[in-house]
Amino acid sequence: MANGRYSLSSFILLLVLSPLIASQQPEAQEEEDTPITRFQTYLRFNTAHPNPNYSDPVSFLLDQARSIGLQARTLEYVLGKPVVLLTWPGSRPDLPSILFNSHLDSVPVEPDKWAHSPFAAVRTSDGRIFARGAQDDKCIGVQYLEAIRNLREVQKFKPIRTVHVSYVPDEEIGGLDGAAKFFPSKEFEELNVGFAMDEGQASPSDEFRVFYADRSPWHVIIRAAGVPGHGSRMYDNSAMENLMKSIEMMTQFRGVQFDVVKRGWAANSQVISVNPVYLKAGIPSADGFVMNMQPSEAEAGFDIRLPPTVDPELIRKRIAEEWAPESRNMTYQILEKGLNRDFSGRPLMTSTEDTNPWWSVFKQAITAAGGKLGKPEILASTTDARYIRQRGIPTLGFSPMRNTPILLHEHNEHLQDTIYLRGIKVYESVISSLSSYDGVDL
Repeated sequence: MANGRYSLSSFILLLVLSPLIASQQPEAQEEEDTPITRFQTYLRFNTAHPNPNYSDPVSFLLDQARSIGLQARTLEYVLGKPVVLLTWPGSRPDLPSILFNSHLDSVPVEPDKWAHSPFAAVRTSDGRIFARGAQDDKCIGVQYLEAIRNLREVQKFKPIRTVHVSYVPDEEIGGLDGAAKFFPSKEFEELNVGFAMDEGQASPSDEFRVFYADRSPWHVIIRAAGVPGHGSRMYDNSAMENLMKSIEMMTQFRGVQFDVVKRGWAANSQVISVNPVYLKAGIPSADGFVMNMQPSEAEAGFDIRLPPTVDPELIRKRIAEEWAPESRNMTYQILEKGLNRDFSGRPLMTSTEDTNPWWSVFKQAITAAGGKLGKPEILASTTDARYIRQRGIPTLGFSPMRNTPILLHEHNEHLQDTIYLRGIKVYESVISSLSSYDGVDL
């Protein structure tokens, strides 16, 4: 009975004191609003193809922009494919402006191959943030905003040149409904952009990577024709023989280019890569292919990447005369996924010489932030920067991630929280330096 009375008394006392105890404890709150949690929020929007959710991240970005005091608008050149444009007016609107670009979308995921849900933005005890887009390239999209927030609210910085921040859709599938529509538009022309920055890649070393050009992708399909025949016969110029000759020549060319890379004479992005991606031939049967017939048609597809230092006409000539000549009953199709010359016929490259004032200002900004740049590179793949360079606007690809494994498009893509936060400080230096440059543009 004594134990029963004690339990009852304790229960009554607890009921009396509970409100008082609760009033002295901090109320349960939603996730704290910090640069890291804002990054996690952006990562949690599933913008993966083939069905990217654009509406929610766009709302998030517009809310963030308004909270900082930026001008904001949404443009839509294709229904359901929004472009977000944010503006921080400078004191000299007559000077060409600065643009910082990133893309809204991300590549598909295989959730069962991930250690954490790819859109949960889990932050592990050691500070790694796992999410699709953590490196490619939602990190820079939010870092731009965080850097501007700090410059405006903490440092009370006021830019001389106007700063624009753009977020475009569909970069991961070629940008045809995003960057390819926005950058040639009247709205973009009115921005009077003098210099732009777009995404780069992580660096496993202590040096930041910077990219002054992209390779241009060509999808090349070669087709061979020939007289069909019995599988036992041997004769010249069959479809398969003609196709195999072409594949052998293209493989030899690929080997020469790859040897240059293996010997350390050039980076992978500085050579022409030729990679076979499919073969199509044979006469189908119920259980596979008819094995005693030689087909009259055969086809192969190749992914070819051209650095801007290469004359594309020379490659066209090689394809027409060597790899798919009409004399061997060959035809071909070239699907150019991006030009490698600007509107005036110049290679799509941004000078990284000190004669380019933008390069000098950028380099000094990195040094001022305590960073070091590696040797400027050509990006082996392709980004939306090519659409900006086509307008004749100098553009650098840069993502402030050093001492970081390259994980874009991979399972378990992640970014260290300290690396992300450090990147904000780097952008503070870059944005303030570029927007303060009042010299003569190239």
